[in-house]
Amino acid sequence: MSENAIVVEGLAKSFEDVKALDGVDFQAKEGTVFGLLGPNGAGKTTAVRVLATIIKPDRGKAEVLGQDVVTRPDAVRRRIGLAGQNAAVDPNLTGRENLRMVGILGQMPGPEVMPRADELLERFDLTEAANRPLRTYSGGMRRRLDVAASLMPRPPVLFLDEPTTGLDLPSRESLWDMIRELVSDGTTVLLTTQYLEEADRLANRIAVVDGGKVIADDTPARLKAQMGSTVIELAFQDDDQAEHAAGLLTEQLRGRIERDGETIRVTSDDGARALFQALRSLDSPGLEPEGLTVREPSMDDVFLALTGRHAEPDDAETNGEGGTRSSKQGDAQ
Repeated sequence: MSENAIVVEGLAKSFEDVKALDGVDFQAKEGTVFGLLGPNGAGKTTAVRVLATIIKPDRGKAEVLGQDVVTRPDAVRRRIGLAGQNAAVDPNLTGRENLRMVGILGQMPGPEVMPRADELLERFDLTEAANRPLRTYSGGMRRRLDVAASLMPRPPVLFLDEPTTGLDLPSRESLWDMIRELVSDGTTVLLTTQYLEEADRLANRIAVVDGGKVIADDTPARLKAQMGSTVIELAFQDDDQAEHAAGLLTEQLRGRIERDGETIRVTSDDGARALFQALRSLDSPGLEPEGLTVREPSMDDVFLALTGRHAEPDDAETNGEGGTRSSKQGDAQ
């Protein structure tokens, strides 16, 4: 069994009256992807910044490969790579020059810098653009270069803070493949994301974070299994019909009944039986759904059940601490 590369216990951090982290606990095993999933303002970025020794926690403990982030910050920095939400590269330098600069600033041995830069440029499919100024790169290319820069010193632990935000689907999937390759080589990746599909497809284990707290921590499969085996979605003409239908189904069906506007979501272990019973219950009062979908539970269902809302990425505003807020009352992300 692999050991824990990251250990977080009772971690707390506030910015003035905003509790960004409020007693967070989680562990990430070596050679795996650990996902921190949550909406803007959940506390994900603050957790990464504590682990990367950028800010100090108010209380609690955080260790990376056995090194405490507060008492041994230099030892932690030598063992990690960080790709934040904003590309930490110079748009006026070429891709190769950016990697060279990162290597020098990271105090890599001189003879190793350029061979490592060329290796990463090839691995991230950037060799042809290596001598072009970064300002000519597409968003996906810039993001790949940022991840490459975080890998220059070959860190055994890599923090990726929402690495695919703003990327189109092909670029996102390309970066996912690269993350899988890194893990197959033994790298431990802590990934923060607002994308449910990203967490589901990449992470070996997921901690769902909301309001600075971990509200669930398990494998994607187990989180979805807690929801039941089948999700039935019934779409109605208007809110009044949906409200009436939700009341009837709540009285007559076993399982979780949720209403989201004009849509009713039934999550059940009974499968086909629940579907037939739902349709029979709605037939008598003449509540005919306009749409019907039957599927397996998704991470969106899990998140909705845990938080009472969908995890919908939205634009973040940078606050004075370098985090983000989704509203005036939101937590520093």
